[in-house]
Amino acid sequence: MFNREEYILTDSPIKNDLLSLFKKDQKLIILDIGGCEGEESIRYSRIFPNSLIYCFEPLPKNQKRIVNNVEKYNIKNVRLIECALSDKEGQQLFYVSSGQPSEQSSLTDWDFGNKSSSLLPPDKHIDSAPWIKFDESITISVRKLSDFLTQENIFNVDFIHMDVQGAELKVLTGAEVFIKKIKAIWLEVSDITLYQNQPTRIEMEIFMKKNGFDLIKTFMDGGIGEQMYLNKRYFRTISIFSLKKIHLRIKK
Repeated sequence: MFNREEYILTDSPIKNDLLSLFKKDQKLIILDIGGCEGEESIRYSRIFPNSLIYCFEPLPKNQKRIVNNVEKYNIKNVRLIECALSDKEGQQLFYVSSGQPSEQSSLTDWDFGNKSSSLLPPDKHIDSAPWIKFDESITISVRKLSDFLTQENIFNVDFIHMDVQGAELKVLTGAEVFIKKIKAIWLEVSDITLYQNQPTRIEMEIFMKKNGFDLIKTFMDGGIGEQMYLNKRYFRTISIFSLKKIHLRIKK
C-alpha cells in the first residue's frame, strides 16, 4: 500500500494487541518517536481518542507534513515535538534520507525516501536499498527522554511506538530511570547493521530483558522487523507468543 491517505485510514496492525492491554476510553500517554509524517500518531488517536500523543520528529519537511495531516484529519490529541530523542541533550548531526524506487509510479503521494533518516550514519542500508540516498546531513536538536518527561510532569508512559532507524538504544538509554515507568514498547530491530554502531536485535533483546521487559511479539522479514515488549512491573505475562494470554496487573 503506497498511498498516504489509504495508509493513515487503515488500522494499525497492532490495534487488537493494544486493545488487549488498554481500554479504548483510557487517557493514555503515548509517545510516537520518529513520527515521520504523523501517520502512526493519527492511527493511535483513532484507537484511543482520549489519549495524549506526543509525536517527535526533527526534520522540518516532515514537521510540516505532520501539521498538515493532523489538521486534515481533524486530530485534536496529537502534539508535535520538534526534536529527536537521544542519550544526550544538545545538537547532533542528522543523516537525511531521500529517493524513490524506479519501479514506483511518479503519481503516488507516498514518500519512499524520507523514512530512513537517522542519528547514525548509514552502513549496509546503502547496499540493501541502493535507491535510498543520504546526500544531506543537518544539525538538529536532541533531547533525553528523561528530561522531556520531567519537564512535562509525565510520571508514567503507557505506550511507545519507536521508529528511529538504528537509534533505539540511544533513545531508551536517555530514558534513564523513567524506563521503569514505560508500560509497553513497539520498536524496530535488525539483524543487519543498516547504520553504523546500530545495536543488533539480540543486543536490544538483552537490554530490554535487563531492564525488566518481556518480549511478546516479533515480526521479522529479511533480517529486519519489529518487536513488542511489556514491562513486567505492570503486566503479568503468561505466554510470550500471544497477547491474548496477557493479563494486566493491578499496579498502576
